[in-house]
Order: sequence, then C-alpha cells, then structure tokens
Amino acid sequence: MKRFKLTIEFDGSDYHGWQLQESAPSIQGELEKAAHKLCQQECRFHAAGRTDAGVHATGMVAHTDIPRDMNGYKLMEALNYHLKNVPISILDAEEVDDEFHARFSAKKRYYRYHIINRRANLTFQKGLAWQVRDELDVDAMNDAAQVLVGKHDFTTFRSVQCQSKSPLKTLESLSVSRDGENIYIDTSAISYLHHQVRSMVGCLYYVGKGKWTRQDLKDALEAADRSALGYNAPPDGLYFMKVDY
Repeated sequence: MKRFKLTIEFDGSDYHGWQLQESAPSIQGELEKAAHKLCQQECRFHAAGRTDAGVHATGMVAHTDIPRDMNGYKLMEALNYHLKNVPISILDAEEVDDEFHARFSAKKRYYRYHIINRRANLTFQKGLAWQVRDELDVDAMNDAAQVLVGKHDFTTFRSVQCQSKSPLKTLESLSVSRDGENIYIDTSAISYLHHQVRSMVGCLYYVGKGKWTRQDLKDALEAADRSALGYNAPPDGLYFMKVDY
C-alpha cells in the first residue's frame, strides 16, 4: 500500500461540493469511482478542504492509499484516463509517507474569488465567475478588506451549518485587485469557517457599490452575529487555489 499526494483541478459547476454524497454528484465521488476502476477496490480520498456546491479548484490537494505498485506519474495518467469524461484533472501525484494527511498536515490554504465587472452577459466564463454589472470601487474594497485581516470572531461570516468548534479564525491576508474587467479577491489562512470567504466577498461587494463603508464592515465583524451579514456571494467565482505544507 502506497500513499499519494494529489494536486487536483476541477470545475465544480455541476457538483454538490467535494464531499461524497449518497444521492448527488461530488468531486470525491468521481475520484473514488476512478480509483475503483483502477484498483478494483475502495480507495478513500481525503482533501485539504471541503468545497461547497459550485465551487472550483485549480490546486486542491488530496491524499489516498493505493494498493498497487506504481509511481506517481503512472497513477496520475491512470486516474486521468478514468476521469476523461468529467471536468476533473489530476495535475500531479507524488508518493508520500504514511504520516502525511492532506487536511491535518496543511499549514496554509489559499482561495481566490473572481468577479467579472462588466455590463455585457458572460459567455465563455458563465458559471466560472460572478458577474457584477455595476461599477465597483476596488480601492475602497481593498482598504476595507484590511479590517478583516488578523485573528477575529468571524461569526458574522459563518454559515449556520458550519461545524467548526470555534468561530475564531486568523486571516493572514485579504486583498482586492483589478485587471481590466476582472476583479480578484485573494485570501490565505490556516483554515476557514463554512461560507467565510463567500460571506467576506459579499460584504466587500457592498463596499465596492458604495452601499457600505469600511466602518460598516468593521461593525459587521464586531457584531459577531450572522444577521449582521450584508450579502453572501454566489459560489461561481470561488476557487481553491493551493495549499502550503
């Protein structure tokens, strides 16, 4: 039995998130079906983070134990062969020791949220970004974002379905930048609450529209109350980017 660390890219538009579901398609489910075809037995996949329905990834990390004598390259090729009809791809596979765990060994996780700020309807990127037609003030969004950096009680930005034991999280970075019609909101932390990133983006969207000020965002944070949330951004624009170990 060998343990492998996998780097995975996927379009989550048609999936109910990472986690295996009995009656709905999931990323984990597709990977485990592919591994079963390869190994003729169950191979459980463990991810660095659980993404919600409709969320994407460019560098999700997972690990699995494979009961075959093969190297990382052969495993990557074999899994990709069985995944060829779904929007999931193994970008890299490497053998690791049995102590490695994709979730518990992680030191930092990175997310990016992509907004396309234009009037015209989306074509190629529909479902892969959040279209906002009203002009957004990126400088105001970036300035306000800094009140969320650091260790805080993020209850306001926490889904009522969140299973985390504590609402206290340390946000290491949060920035907002523009490249033409593309607005990118980048963040890093050891871990996040359920819906935290989407909720932060939704409130920054309010700032960008001029509906909220930096102080309004600060007040919402300090309220530590979900009812103080301004808006929860849709999953379309959210990407799990990478993990540091």
